[in-house]
Amino acid sequence: MRRLGWGIVMALIVSAGHAQTAPSGLDALLNQVRESAQQTSKLNQEREARFVKNKAEQASLLAKAQADLAAVEARVAGVKGRFDANQRDIAALKTQLAGRSGDFTQVYAAARSAAGDLRTVLADSYINAQYPARLDKLDAIAKNPALPSINQLEAFWFTLQQEITEQGKSARFKAEVIDPLGVKSVADVTRVGSFTAFAGRDYLVVPDGGGPLRALSRQPSGSDRGLAEDFNEAASGIAPILIDPTRGGLLALQVERPSLEERIHQGGWPGYVIIFVGLLAAVVAIYQLQFLLRTDASVKRQLASPTQPRDDNPLGRVLQVFKNDVEKHDPEVLELRLSEAVLKETPAIERFQQFIRLVIAAGPLLGLLGTVAGMIETFQVITEAGSSDPKLMAGGISKAMIATVLGLGIAIPLLFINAILAARSRAIVQVLDEQSAGLLAERIESQQGTGPEGLARA
Repeated sequence: MRRLGWGIVMALIVSAGHAQTAPSGLDALLNQVRESAQQTSKLNQEREARFVKNKAEQASLLAKAQADLAAVEARVAGVKGRFDANQRDIAALKTQLAGRSGDFTQVYAAARSAAGDLRTVLADSYINAQYPARLDKLDAIAKNPALPSINQLEAFWFTLQQEITEQGKSARFKAEVIDPLGVKSVADVTRVGSFTAFAGRDYLVVPDGGGPLRALSRQPSGSDRGLAEDFNEAASGIAPILIDPTRGGLLALQVERPSLEERIHQGGWPGYVIIFVGLLAAVVAIYQLQFLLRTDASVKRQLASPTQPRDDNPLGRVLQVFKNDVEKHDPEVLELRLSEAVLKETPAIERFQQFIRLVIAAGPLLGLLGTVAGMIETFQVITEAGSSDPKLMAGGISKAMIATVLGLGIAIPLLFINAILAARSRAIVQVLDEQSAGLLAERIESQQGTGPEGLARA
């Protein structure tokens, strides 16, 4: 039935395709239907033959693929078996190694730990600049999870012994040096044990974590740099040198301290005023002290010859007044003339002492003024930036403290100098008073006939 239906459909299609040549009778139509059915049956047979052929080919391909899969699974099973066997062998070998190594495992672990610790120490050592390759040997031991070899352990021992030996030696060698501007260059470096190193007059430090030696951004004072230069020029023997047992730590901190000039600048304008006033008072005090020393010496020479007064000293001028007026006036008038002569000499002897006392009193006050000005700056910084960073407040605090130190620094020495001036001046004035009183007493005694005439008391 199904084929008959397809034949009728094909007949209708063929009859539609030959619409222009319609059959002339029923026999012709029957022939056409028969032919159409035969053609359709032939096409179906061809299709069935192709389908059967393709099915056989697909079955052959499927069988081949299944065979290949079986072969692969067999190989995988073999590889997996060998892998499991190897894992068991490795575990057995590890167990055997652990059993045979025993305490050596702890020794090797201690060696790795010691190598790491030594590497950290040597990275900050001046000696490492002379032997930089030894850090790689220590890294090979400290960072390698495998057991170190005998050669590596011997290299570790040699490096440790080398560090100990070189700490007691001074050496000269060429090494890479970084200047304060960051420029690298090869320079002749002198190393003193593990305490200090310098190139020429410049002291060097080891950067944190190791690396090439770096010149200090600010070098020590000229005398310390001169020691480095003299040490370089010394061919043999013992020479003094500045050393730092902290391997550059203290030296780096020392050079960061402000110099005297920088300290003065930190004091600001109050510091400049204090220094100017103090220097002026010091110059005046030194000048007056020299004057008093010369005057005291001349007075002592005059005391040795009281009958020959000279004009180069205060006592001689007082004696000259007595000598000129001793016969002209009675004792009362002569006493006034001698007092007048002493009073004329007193201002030159006691001059500048009031000014020095004024500076002594004003010095701490000027320092207090600078302290207040510095604290005002500090509070202003705290207001603007807060108090989280002490370095921001260091400027105002330095100004406050430096001004106070400068004020006390000029007041205390001037206080002692003024005491010396006052003592020297009082001694000279006392000599003048004693001699004038003695001359007057002898004059009165001479009038009464009870003593020698015209002699001054020595």
